[in-house]
Amino acid sequence: MKNFSPNMLKTFESCPVKYNLKFNEKIAVPQNPALFEKGKKIHALANYYHRGADISKLETALTESEREVWECLKNNEYFSKKCIHSEYPITARLDDIWIFGRLDAIVCDCADGSNASYWILDYKTGAIPKNSEKDFQTMIYLLCADLILPPRKSLAFVYIDLKNNENKVIEFTPELKGIYEKILKEKCRQILATKDFEGKENRPHCKFCEYNKICR
Repeated sequence: MKNFSPNMLKTFESCPVKYNLKFNEKIAVPQNPALFEKGKKIHALANYYHRGADISKLETALTESEREVWECLKNNEYFSKKCIHSEYPITARLDDIWIFGRLDAIVCDCADGSNASYWILDYKTGAIPKNSEKDFQTMIYLLCADLILPPRKSLAFVYIDLKNNENKVIEFTPELKGIYEKILKEKCRQILATKDFEGKENRPHCKFCEYNKICR
């Protein structure tokens, strides 16, 4: 396998055993859907909204806490910009390796041609990554968007923190591009070269991992 998503890289980083079970052995373990319900609703609403659909009936079905989150997103300065892609699949090639993902949205400021600025949006109903500039999602999405977008003034990744009503903005630069390509190539090749997927025991997340019953 030479195709890697942010989730795959994060999983290997946290626990190689879980990576092997999930992506090599293809073992699917049920998870509590309630853990993701709010996030899925907000993402679905945002997608319909950007596509110009009538979401009035969907809005009435929201709980009070979901409605607060949705209003927070609708009033966000970046979410209000012109959307050019929503729930958009992306891919890019790094030598003999492919990276891929699905963007929540790409928006722009409507400036003409090479004067346009673009932002990749990622809606977070939970916590944003602690080291967001070096997060695998940030790196993959920016590298992919850099390839598919036309010549531009600027490109940035925006984590929209809906829990705290804050934005974390990472500006894409030529320097970061080189750093991201190096990190991703090294990590992907490390995974491809791994023969013995050893676990990382006694990690805090092991207690809550859906694979903790079968990983030994």
